[in-house]
Amino acid sequence: MLTFEEKLTIIDTFSELERHEVSLGRVNYHYEDSVYDKKVIVYHLHPNGNGFVFAEMIEEKDYPVDKKGMVNIRDFSEEKLRTVIQQSIESLSESDPHEENWKDKENNKLVLVNDYDTWNVYAGELLDASFATYNSAVDYLQQEGFKRIE
Repeated sequence: MLTFEEKLTIIDTFSELERHEVSLGRVNYHYEDSVYDKKVIVYHLHPNGNGFVFAEMIEEKDYPVDKKGMVNIRDFSEEKLRTVIQQSIESLSESDPHEENWKDKENNKLVLVNDYDTWNVYAGELLDASFATYNSAVDYLQQEGFKRIE
């Protein structure tokens, strides 16, 4: 496990991030150039080594995210920490709306679109549902029997 100081050193190499001291010795890092309202990339990095990185909008990830879209980085290696931070920055830098196609067993198709503040599910041109987070929208689609198609 990387120490708090080692994690700070790694995160400080990302010049696009701005460091903010918060309570109890914790540190947040903001990405002010985010095209979304979300700006905090590293959340509550604690002197004990615990902390979180915003990963909700990263398309392909091999780690679980919590209901806030964060991944715990306590046991991340240097390489994995660098990767998740870079992916997080990239996911908040996309200027084009994020769009995914979903299909069920009966070939019904829905489109999940990120409209910057909201995740909307469309059936053709009709709005089917809106969600505050990507995870909520995916949960809905999966519960309705839909699978993401490439």
